[in-house]
Amino acid sequence: MKVLTMATATESKPKDAKKRPVQEIRLGRIRAAIWENETENGLRHNVTLTRLYKDGDQWKDSTSFGRDDLPLLAKVCDQAHTWIFAQAAERNESRRTADDRQPGDEDVPY
Repeated sequence: MKVLTMATATESKPKDAKKRPVQEIRLGRIRAAIWENETENGLRHNVTLTRLYKDGDQWKDSTSFGRDDLPLLAKVCDQAHTWIFAQAAERNESRRTADDRQPGDEDVPY
């Protein structure tokens, strides 16, 4: 359903719809969720780090980490950093490829 207002058009979303991370990295109980945000300065990524634990029969998460969590936390952070930079490299490559095209290089339908 489209909702039109003054000079903008937006899609209305159900109240229970949640934005999902674009990537999740997990090692053991440590998880990094990578979020994508479009800003006026371009695409930006943020990372949230959590530790999973079980409380009775229910799984929960925490942003508090113990001494023994730190090595996995560092590895998950490194993998998140690598993933974000790989995405930026892919975007730059696709932009470069588009910028290198010459007039007449378009695909011609047969």
